[in-house]
Amino acid sequence: MQITSEALERAIEELARLPGTGRKSAQRIAIHLLKQSEERVLTLAETLIQLKKSVSRCSVCGTITDRDPCPICNNPKRVNGTICVVEEFQDVYIIEKTNEFRGRYHVLGGIISPLENIGPDDIRIKELLTRLNSEEEDIQEVILALNPDAEGEATSYYINKLLLNYDVRVTRIAYGIPMGTELEFIDEATLSRAFASRTAF
Repeated sequence: MQITSEALERAIEELARLPGTGRKSAQRIAIHLLKQSEERVLTLAETLIQLKKSVSRCSVCGTITDRDPCPICNNPKRVNGTICVVEEFQDVYIIEKTNEFRGRYHVLGGIISPLENIGPDDIRIKELLTRLNSEEEDIQEVILALNPDAEGEATSYYINKLLLNYDVRVTRIAYGIPMGTELEFIDEATLSRAFASRTAF
């Protein structure tokens, strides 16, 4: 294939590195950007540069923020004493959308994964223990809200075992059958989890 524009080819290659973006999608995006005004493309470029420069991790909970501490940690209306432990900062956004949880968060920044050489020291478990030892927060409950896969389960188990030495209640979010789903469409693992996590009616 004869390449007519090296700049376009480089743009396609870089865009194809984005998660969930194959070469065809990257090509469509690059061509779309070419059709936009220079002002529009510069605005997008400046926004991406500003994103990289101004966004950092909250020193308390580990979520992404423009201010440190983040608005959740800095909000006096949030419920003190309850921390929800999640894997990544996008999990905070998902939980916040439900408007069900009014406590505070702790973002691990990953999960224990021996296959990828990620151990307990590579994620923010020490920071969680520091928060538990702090008198400022007076934590009474830790909610584990990690994904119900092998690595998430191993990480939850490890944290739960560590927290046995603390005067804190450890709970986990329920896993099971989603609302509005018929039993015939549920896989065996999810159905087993639903039976294991059953509660009183």
